[in-house]
Amino acid sequence: MSGQTKAVWICLALALSSPAGAQSDKMTPIAIPAQPNAITLDTGKLPGATAPESWHSQYGSKFARNVTVATLTPFLPDPAKANGTAVIVAPGGGFMTLSMENEGWDVAKALAAHGVAAFVLKYRLNQTPADMAGFEKSMRDMFSGTAKRPPQPEDASTRLAPQLADARAAFALVRSHAKQWHVDPNRVGMVGFSAGAMLTLSTELAENGANPAFLGIIYGPLASVTVPANAPPLFVALAADDPFFGNGGFGLIDSWRKAKKPVEFHLFEQGGHGFGMYQKDTTSTGWFNEFLLWMKMHGWLRPAQPTH
Repeated sequence: MSGQTKAVWICLALALSSPAGAQSDKMTPIAIPAQPNAITLDTGKLPGATAPESWHSQYGSKFARNVTVATLTPFLPDPAKANGTAVIVAPGGGFMTLSMENEGWDVAKALAAHGVAAFVLKYRLNQTPADMAGFEKSMRDMFSGTAKRPPQPEDASTRLAPQLADARAAFALVRSHAKQWHVDPNRVGMVGFSAGAMLTLSTELAENGANPAFLGIIYGPLASVTVPANAPPLFVALAADDPFFGNGGFGLIDSWRKAKKPVEFHLFEQGGHGFGMYQKDTTSTGWFNEFLLWMKMHGWLRPAQPTH
């Protein structure tokens, strides 16, 4: 296993969404929060799952674990402000946890404030020990040299089959409610963080019918890929001091450029991994404003033209 591959695996195995010391990294079990607007997707229960869904707090934020049934939670803008654009938001957490607050709800609320309908995808996760002590041990074990190679974007269609099914179902649900939610079905994009970024990219590469209108890859793997002929515009943000992806090259960017597809790349000097919506004293905090400017440049913040 190469150093880069091992680093990618460690990133995907650990629930790293740290604000770099701003809050305690201790994982504290909490009750499952109320999610009254969550809509259950039609992808069923994770096959073979035995551990029930549980939640914990860490870094002053909320995380879900052992998700066995996928849901989609809408964060809709005021209909008077709705511009017709929608975004599926995929939190990260190594396919073992989900950073539901920092990389999910907070992102969705910020998008809705700008007229974008946002939908937080709580996708199914790989099972981990039900008890916190066992979970923490499983995290430590992932540092061993025996850890398997992580799924690469182009072989994820089988290794991430449940998560890809959840993503596809999320797109289908949003489009089926397009009129009700004031969404243009041709303006539904996806943004993901860390493992959620891998899921976002894999959703496009799998060509599973989701057909994202645009992609946002926030501190995800940047390995080279074969770009689909109909690939949408791509936005990428990464901190140069990201301990997992900061020194792995920029093959994804090069792939999009060679395919002559629109791509925007922001490499922030500092920010580490998992900055999300945490307010830090680094320029990485500005990624969201840059993402909005990129969306505005493409016309996705202007009201969609009515279809007849």
